[in-house]
Amino acid sequence: MDRRALLMGGAAVVVAGGGYYFLNQGQTELPGINAANAQSDTEIDTSIVEDKFLGDPDAPITVIEYASFTCPHCRRFHVDVFEKLKTNYIETGKVKFIYREVYFDRYGLWAGMVARCAKENYFGVADLIYQNQPTWTKGASETEIAGNLVNLGKVAGLGEEEISACLNDGTKAQAMVAVFQKNADVDEITSTPSFLIDGEKYSNMNYADFSAILDKKLEG
Repeated sequence: MDRRALLMGGAAVVVAGGGYYFLNQGQTELPGINAANAQSDTEIDTSIVEDKFLGDPDAPITVIEYASFTCPHCRRFHVDVFEKLKTNYIETGKVKFIYREVYFDRYGLWAGMVARCAKENYFGVADLIYQNQPTWTKGASETEIAGNLVNLGKVAGLGEEEISACLNDGTKAQAMVAVFQKNADVDEITSTPSFLIDGEKYSNMNYADFSAILDKKLEG
């Protein structure tokens, strides 16, 4: 998918996106979406969407991952590679790891809203979402898929009312998409997962290749 299509897809999420409550009510738009789409990015308060990161803020290497919760390649990275990176580089103070959400579709946006609902347990919920991606993304309707995400949030200890409130936060949804579009444009993200390692862009890779790059930078 090219960058233009990716960014347009993100905008479409806001127009068509909704939450668990609104889907149950037969609605497909968040409150005020049409008005929000008429606004410029500068009129959307993006300060409410902070970068999610793990590791020492002053680590010698900064890694930024761009990934979608609905991307199978992203799931494979988080299942097969990320935990090793976390153990050997992030938790040892060598790497500050920033995770930035990409929205190919409304489901990825909903997943991000549920993960952010957990606040300090963001990465724990994100791991649940990736681990269960083959099942929660399957559903006979959008309501069922949203319900699957609600259930994952409940497994993580969130209350159903709390999750529903997060999924219905139209202001937050608009800000999340605006931040995604801005970051993806600045960093010229065209596919997921993509990585910036100290500002240098890389595509998806296995653990051996990833660790080799990190070790070379640490030695340098």
